[in-house]
Amino acid sequence: MTHTTLVVDDDPAQRRLMQAMAERAGFQTLTAASGNEALDMLNGPKGANVSLVLLDLIMPGTDGLAVLNQLRPTHPDLPVIVLTAQGGIDTAVSAMRAGANDFLVKPASPERFQVSVQNALKLKALNGEIQRLKKTQDNRLSFGDLVAESPAMRQVLRMAERAAQSNIPILIEGESGVGKEVLARAIQGGSDRAGKPFVAVNCGAIPDTLIESILFGHEKGAFTGAVDRHIGKFQEANGGTLFLDEIGELRLDMQVKLLRAIQEGEVDPVGAKRPVKVDIRLISATNRNLQQQVEEGKFREDLFYRLNVFPITLPPLRERREDVPNLVGHFIRRFAVEENKKVVGIDKAALDMLSTFNWPGNIRQLENTVFRAVVLCDGECLRTRDFPQIASQLGIEVRPGADVDDEPLPGERPPSYVAISPPPAPAPLEPGAAKRGGINVTGIDGHLRKLEEIEHELIRFAIDRYDGHMSEVARRLGIGRSTLYRKLREMGLDENAA
Repeated sequence: MTHTTLVVDDDPAQRRLMQAMAERAGFQTLTAASGNEALDMLNGPKGANVSLVLLDLIMPGTDGLAVLNQLRPTHPDLPVIVLTAQGGIDTAVSAMRAGANDFLVKPASPERFQVSVQNALKLKALNGEIQRLKKTQDNRLSFGDLVAESPAMRQVLRMAERAAQSNIPILIEGESGVGKEVLARAIQGGSDRAGKPFVAVNCGAIPDTLIESILFGHEKGAFTGAVDRHIGKFQEANGGTLFLDEIGELRLDMQVKLLRAIQEGEVDPVGAKRPVKVDIRLISATNRNLQQQVEEGKFREDLFYRLNVFPITLPPLRERREDVPNLVGHFIRRFAVEENKKVVGIDKAALDMLSTFNWPGNIRQLENTVFRAVVLCDGECLRTRDFPQIASQLGIEVRPGADVDDEPLPGERPPSYVAISPPPAPAPLEPGAAKRGGINVTGIDGHLRKLEEIEHELIRFAIDRYDGHMSEVARRLGIGRSTLYRKLREMGLDENAA
């Protein structure tokens, strides 16, 4: 999954230079020759895909500061790095006040560029995670916060948006792990009860002896151990939404009491003298076929019809594969922030593999899989080898890296092997000259050769020995692939992918 950078500069040479630097860092790029062109692009269809803006500060017409002033109201979270040939304090202060995340003095070094970009993207991810947590805590999660680009999910959201406008009871059906509670929170956030209490209860996780007390509450002294008054989940959700997850696990005698509470809008706490009125929005969820349970006598028919007023079925992840890339991106940003990792993306081969997998555990399984990969990854990009369990189930052979240094340099995507020109003939040996494994240690003068010459010849020998498979070459030499590629460049050898 690749980030897209918008390069804005009126100088064609500088524009091409920054574009090349961004592409080398692994970005897709868009370019604009003026401030107005950049604003049109950001406010158009392509703007939704832009993750970062490289903005020249001094341009004719609409300059960089003017672009920033118009951009911030519509794109408050979009990272912007300004480019300027004047590196004074006043320039930096003006850019930061206008909303820039950082500024680079042209011409910027690749190292400075890489650090600035990483910091800007990390700050964006951190702000996004803070906003997500704040919305969840405030019970204001909206439909726009859900990852739902597939046609199947768009249809689900259209139905959910309509249901959110009333207090109609909703039954969310779907396999385990498809995100039923997240959808319930979005329905609450899209209703007039947004910001009010959202109380989730897993009916399958409550001990049988405590179900009534937990749902409806109890008075002090109502039974042994009731040392305090407890108001129960129905009263906790008063004015807001009560989400009953796994409703099919509720035992029959409690189904009767639940039915009465829903019909009458009141609950009877254990040990109370009179019922208590409650005002709740009821959303239920199940991964079972309640209609079949009714036929088998395991679920009350009258309760089923009371709950199944507005059914919504969430499709499994295997039926909405279009959402996998966006879900992976969301989880990478989230876990990179939580675990303080520098992971910013995933390469195409790994993403294609994840999109191909059937995900029997649905989104929950995908979430945990990405979590593990982010924790174990020491580079900036997740690769196929970071998902060994998924690869093995798909029959994909994964070669483990040699060591931590096995990550490519920023922006590089090294092939599994490279083709180089044939190694030159070794220097002739004098009779008795030392030779180890096909490598000349001494020259024709009988003295030791330079270490650099021996190292270069050893690398050529290893590449020839292992038929250009660079992962194997690096492993046998005890170095990482990035170190190997750097040494090849120092040797002046071609690195053309075969």
